[in-house]
Amino acid sequence: QMGRFYRRWFGDEEVVYKCSECDTHLALYKELLSTNFRGRTGNALLFSMVVNVTAGPLENSMMTTGRHTIRCLFCVACQERVGWKYEVAFEEDQKYKEGRYILEEQLLSLSGDRPPELPDMDLVEREGE
Repeated sequence: QMGRFYRRWFGDEEVVYKCSECDTHLALYKELLSTNFRGRTGNALLFSMVVNVTAGPLENSMMTTGRHTIRCLFCVACQERVGWKYEVAFEEDQKYKEGRYILEEQLLSLSGDRPPELPDMDLVEREGE
């Protein structure tokens, strides 16, 4: 028997990223850290927090920036694979990703007014400014 998921919904005043399949709320615009990532479907977004996802088992993944341990993320409502969570980054300069989340832009829709574009900033290089 399946557990019952209680979906979390953000308020109307928030700019929200939603699952494009079923409109379940996944993340707030204000939790967006970077738009400078690539996923399976193209552009991907790095978030500090997401909601309404379930996580798959730990997987080791070789990415362009080195080896990472990740968990795939699935929408709780429709089970669409929407992105992944970084659990471990093995390269020192990639450690900032640990505990953060990727959502694939192609699998999202945006509610509310589209906010101004974020400047693409590399979080690692920003530390030294």
